[in-house]
Amino acid sequence: MIKEFKDFVLKGNAIDLSVGVLIGASFGKVVTAVTDGVINPVLSALGGDPNVSLKVGIIDAGLVINAVISLLITGAVLFFVFIKPMQKLKALTEKPAAPAGPPEPTAEEKLLSEIRDLLKQKA
Repeated sequence: MIKEFKDFVLKGNAIDLSVGVLIGASFGKVVTAVTDGVINPVLSALGGDPNVSLKVGIIDAGLVINAVISLLITGAVLFFVFIKPMQKLKALTEKPAAPAGPPEPTAEEKLLSEIRDLLKQKA
């Protein structure tokens, strides 16, 4: 039962699913907390406005820029904290594949070998 659980956890699909859930639920809050608690105060102290507003008519490109930055931060955290360590763990738990022997000769190669052997016997 423990082996089955280990196999399930180390499957790529289970990891991908859990990463998707974490993006939606947990890391959205973490990114918001980091942005509100660290980045915005630093920008405010430097005299800037942490919320970029690039309004062109009725379109606000600043919202898109903020969302892209948040996405990049979330992706980096997930990649370096979860994905890379999980790949390393998976590589450590997998058994190396046995080296394959030489491939069996084709019918044509067998026939050519027989012809060669017959010519050697006649000579």
